[in-house]
Amino acid sequence: MLSSTGAKIFIAGHKGMVGSAVVRALQAQGFNNLLLADRATLNLTDQAATRAFYAAEKPDYVIVAAARVGGIHANNTYPADFLVENLQIECNLIQGAFEAGCTDLLFLGSSCIYPKLAPQPIDETALLNGYLEPTNEAYAIAKIAGIKLCESFNRQHHTDYRSLMPTNLYGPGDNFHGANSHVIPALMARVHEAKIHAAPQVTIWGSGTPMREFLHVDDLATACLHIMTLPKHSIEAATAPMMSHINVGTGVDITIRELAETLCTVIGYQGELVFDSSKPDGTPRKLLNVEKINRLGWQAQYELREGLESTYEWFLDNVAQLRH
Repeated sequence: MLSSTGAKIFIAGHKGMVGSAVVRALQAQGFNNLLLADRATLNLTDQAATRAFYAAEKPDYVIVAAARVGGIHANNTYPADFLVENLQIECNLIQGAFEAGCTDLLFLGSSCIYPKLAPQPIDETALLNGYLEPTNEAYAIAKIAGIKLCESFNRQHHTDYRSLMPTNLYGPGDNFHGANSHVIPALMARVHEAKIHAAPQVTIWGSGTPMREFLHVDDLATACLHIMTLPKHSIEAATAPMMSHINVGTGVDITIRELAETLCTVIGYQGELVFDSSKPDGTPRKLLNVEKINRLGWQAQYELREGLESTYEWFLDNVAQLRH
């Protein structure tokens, strides 16, 4: 567990949406001995470089927020890249931490690890009990491997490696690239452009009927800090019979159509929404069971409308840079 604000904490992926939110949360709680290395300094897909970094820095705690991520189009178009790069990053960071003598680590995965047709809301026990959603199967398999790698080190070497599985994330620092982004940033950018250019309509991929749960990234960051600071016996009791993964979400979902309509209200766009049913919908519903993390003392704070408003404010402040 993370018990001292003076602990040396390596946040892998600190420049991404999740990593930067975790840095903000740690600093707000007085953790200032943070070890940060961007891609130009450390290539996490390079095993030798990662080992050398660990050997030189000797962190007390590691947070694995680094990953190759993207929306449905990117996952479906580049499955080999997503599988290979994420496996490399996870193995290098988790094995490297162990070899460097670091017995405390937090691995961040994704709710896409669960079967496409898992019973709703999805309990942690649904893992490996059905077929994955084909469009993001490669990414999901990589994240499952990360969970199992943490489990395996805990079983074999008695480490304290913990895993959190967040639902769909959004917030400041998100990727707003039209083709490779997730649903909220993609829709936000598209609806914003439609408003600016007075376009009569906006086309949205899919039927609009799939249901999704959305978590503000700052809520995830507080969940990370909360789980990191709990004693080991609390985590073991919650994840028995072995230390495994814990879901992180709001426990509330909406349809993609409702999301798009809410975004239109937030942005002030009054045109028509057109749903292109020839495009893939992905998993029909993906709502996480968050009873476990709630029992451990954490609960999401952001309402979706509030989170979308603050994210749009950030988008407006940064739109010029996001276009480059």
